[in-house]
This record gives sequence, structure tokens and C-alpha cells, in this order.
Amino acid sequence: PRQQAHILEQLLAMPAGVAVITAARGRGKSALAGMLARHHARALVTAPAKVSTAVLAAFAGDHFHFMAPDAILAAPETPQAEWLIVDEAAAIPAPLLQQLVQRFPRVLLTTTVQGYEGTGRGFMLRFCATLPDVRHFQLDEPLRWSVHDPLEQWLSRALLFEDAQACPQQDDVVLFPATPEQHLSELHAGYRLLASAHYRTSPLDLRRLLDAPGMHVWLAAQGGAVTGALWLVEEGGLDAALAHAVWAGWRRPRGNLVAQSLAAHAGFTRAATLRSLRISRIAVAAAQRQRGLGKALVRAARQQAQGCDYLSVSFGYTEPLWQFWRACGFTLARIGSQREASSGCYAAMAMLALTPAGLQLQQQAAQRLARDGHWLRQIIDLPQQLNETADQRLNADDWPLLAGFAWAQRPFEASYPALQRLVRHAPSPLLQALLVQKQALSEVAHQRGLGGRKALMLQLRAEAAAALTQLDASAAVHWQQRLASLQ
Repeated sequence: PRQQAHILEQLLAMPAGVAVITAARGRGKSALAGMLARHHARALVTAPAKVSTAVLAAFAGDHFHFMAPDAILAAPETPQAEWLIVDEAAAIPAPLLQQLVQRFPRVLLTTTVQGYEGTGRGFMLRFCATLPDVRHFQLDEPLRWSVHDPLEQWLSRALLFEDAQACPQQDDVVLFPATPEQHLSELHAGYRLLASAHYRTSPLDLRRLLDAPGMHVWLAAQGGAVTGALWLVEEGGLDAALAHAVWAGWRRPRGNLVAQSLAAHAGFTRAATLRSLRISRIAVAAAQRQRGLGKALVRAARQQAQGCDYLSVSFGYTEPLWQFWRACGFTLARIGSQREASSGCYAAMAMLALTPAGLQLQQQAAQRLARDGHWLRQIIDLPQQLNETADQRLNADDWPLLAGFAWAQRPFEASYPALQRLVRHAPSPLLQALLVQKQALSEVAHQRGLGGRKALMLQLRAEAAAALTQLDASAAVHWQQRLASLQ
């Protein structure tokens, strides 16, 4: 096709830099990327998953050479390649993509717009704006079907593939809660806005927004156009028995992302029994940002959250994002030890208390995070503003967390700070090797002749149980009996 040939000619003549190809589905962008690879024996292909590069591989032929993004970054030396071709670039976390772009002389990024593969339009606006001298190309001629194909048009309307529309700048802002029964067209516009601002969106998100129970949406409108959207999900309200089982690691019911995590990982059972609203998504039109519209949406939701003990949010931690949530009144409650696949950042959770019970939980979570910060900083990059607690002596607050690890199924990573305090009071071989000598889990398992992580965890739990029994036998018996009753 003429459009593909014209873009390929320009790419082949490109001296250095970054090129971006955006297209709706079925326009041949992966085929074009494969054609570029076929012209270069030293082209390297990467993508979120190798299985999704079948079309690219077919057009590249013998010149198809694939490496996963994390494998490229982990390699001792950067692979020698004239081109790095990144298929569906919007589905790769931006921090990883930034590192990849910096390592190669020529980079081609392809991404889908008007679809669900990584939310391409938002990717193009956010990520590409950070790169110097980017060359943009767009494919709009359909190759898999005819121009103006009625099925494509119907599917685009049904799944709201169209991009969020640019809106005129108006001073009058109206905030209102939206429901499918009364504001269906406004909800469609709000959903498009949310999809354009987030890396991962699927048709299931649209179904949940319109049909699932416990969904709440606030919209901001200016001059009749939707310029901001906030999506909240009801969480919590679990009965005490189920909440304790979640805390112990025995149960994982569906939903309740933050409420469950604060119970299962941070160790606060009340987070699951209290009622809360989690901010699932928030977005403001690009032309209206930095004007307080996002904060106004959060404020409106907060004022109308009757019957809830706290608002919560889970996000990939970056300083700008945290500055926004802190400005909205949130307190950091937890930071995970693993990077999110969707953002490449550590998962953070924050909360905003609405009742005295919520405030007590918020204060306890902040205090525990500050106390654990000393040990967490050894394994993750904690925010600099975190006020760490100097006192690291084992105390009564550690006992439930350690007992949950020893005699239940609380995760090792969530128990890491408490185990660090335990091993300094009651040294034991495996815990000493992992926590003091900083040996890797795989290395310790191999040295002890243990068949993998599961066997190692069993031994670690047994060591922790023995250490707790040595410290206080009666307390150990109490916790064993209590945890056994939760199964």
C-alpha cells in the first residue's frame, strides 16, 4: 500500500532518533515494522509479549530477532542493533520504555489508538512529549477491511473506541455524580477520557462501569463538554471472620483491592471491615490540567461519601503523582515491594479518613509505614519525605504480624520489616542468611538443599515459629490457637 511504502522510505532514510507510528487496528503498523526489520540485519524487536509479534515476525522473515524489554535492560552489554523496534509500545511501562529509548541510535515505537492495546493516544501525548526530536507517522488506510466498514464502525461505537474530544476552555465548571440512567452520553464521554489517560483499559472496564454494583462516577463539565472524570468503587464492609481470614492469608475474595491489601499486606484487619470508596481512575482533559479540576473532583466525592469511613487510592508511585494525592489530603498507608507491570513503579496505597474510625486506621497505617521504612528502604526506593521511626526494637505491634507469618500464610515480603526485628532478638540460620547476610532466596534454598521457594518458605515459617516460642511460649500458644480458628 502506498501509505506504508511512503513511511518506510522515510524510516530507511532516517539518520538517528525516535519514530512513532500510531494507527487504529487493521492498518498494517506491525507489518510496516516487520518490513523495516527485513531491511536491517541488525534490527532488534521487543514487545510486551513475543506471542503478539506474529505479524511483525512474518514480514521481518530471517531478520526477526526478539528480546523481552526486561532482558534487554538486564543484559551486561546493550545488544548491538541499528534499530530497536518496539511493538505496542504503550503497553510497556513508561520508565522501562524511557531506558530502552536511550540505549539505541534509532528507535521505532508502534502503538494502537482507538482500541485497548495500552491506550495509545494517552501514550503518545504523555510519553512522546518527553522525547526530543520525535518523528510522528500515522497509518489510517485500513488493510484488513474496506474503508468505512460498517462492522468496524459499529464496534467502535459499541466499545467507545473513539478518542476523547478536545473541549473549549470555559470558566464555568459543573461537577455532578453521573448514573447510566440519567447521564449515559456524559458517562460515555467520561469513559473515553479515562481510557485516554490510563495505560491499560479493556472492554471489561466499560462493562464494570455501566453494570457492576458499587460503582460511582463524578464528572466535570464545561460548556457542555466533559472535561474531568472520577471513578470510585465501593470496598470493605467484610464481616470480622472473613476479614481475619484475609489478614491471615487464608482467604482472598474477589474485589476490595485496597481494603484487602491493607489487611493482608499492611496487617490491618479493620481496613476490610470498615466501609470505603476506592478511587479507581481519575482523568482531566489535557487543556484543563493544572487548574485544580482533579482536586475539585476528589473534594466533591469526599463531601458526598456518606456511610464511608475513608477514601483510598492505589497508584504506581512517582513523586508527581504522590504530590497530587497528598495535596488532596491523602496519607500514604502502604508501599509494595514489587514493581507494577502496568507502570513499572512500586504500588502505593493512600487513604483519606472520613470518620473517627477511619482516622484511627489512617494514623496506625502511617505509623507502621514510618516504622517499617528503615527496612523497606533496603529493598525498594522509598520516598524521601517518609519520616522513618528510629526505634526498631521488637514490640507488641510485631507479634500479630510475625504470628501470621509463622502459623498462617502471611507473605514473606509483607512480613519483612517485622522479621528483621525478630532476627535481631532471636537469631536463626535461614533468617540470618536472608535478612542479615542479604543472600538471595534462590541461593539460600540451593545451599540448604531445598526444592524451591515453597520449601524455603516452609522452613522460614518454622524458624519464625521457633523464635517466637523461645521469646514467649504462652503468647505463641495463644496465637497458634487463634490462627487455627480462622481456617
